[in-house]
Amino acid sequence: MLIDADPQASASDWAERRAQRRHTRLYGVYGLARDSLHVEVPQLAQNADFIVIDGPPRSASITRSALLAADLVLIPVQPSAYDIWASVDTVRLIAEARLYRPQLRAAFVVNRRVVGTVLGREARAALAEQPLPALAAEVAQRIVYAESVSAGVLARERDARCPAAHEIARLAAAVREALP
Repeated sequence: MLIDADPQASASDWAERRAQRRHTRLYGVYGLARDSLHVEVPQLAQNADFIVIDGPPRSASITRSALLAADLVLIPVQPSAYDIWASVDTVRLIAEARLYRPQLRAAFVVNRRVVGTVLGREARAALAEQPLPALAAEVAQRIVYAESVSAGVLARERDARCPAAHEIARLAAAVREALP
């Protein structure tokens, strides 16, 4: 199940495009951009093996609620100092949430890394100085992700052997490993 807790509703838009194109439904996508997620998610979890919450980048009340509902938090950061600096607020909210949920796990994920540049390595070095670990799995900047969004499909549905499909498989394996 995917919960779209971002008021921008990109995940819901993707699911709608997928339905319009008559692609097979892979999982439920629900728009719940509100600060009561921590109350609602446990009820929804009874009917799902996994729930992914796509949270907003700048709404502290919704983010707090999502953190209280989560077992694992992934903080996507682009390989830039600005993204790493901007993550300070999220790291602070995670520290607050751990007062109520000490078992809450969190990690950074390098996202939109441009292959073959120094920036990716520099981002890893900067993340090493942060209070949370960074997953080894990274997601590169690839055209197939943008094409997949507009087509309402997953990258692996476009080409199961493409580098993007392998990246997402590695990320999914890392997430499973990090879960309790």
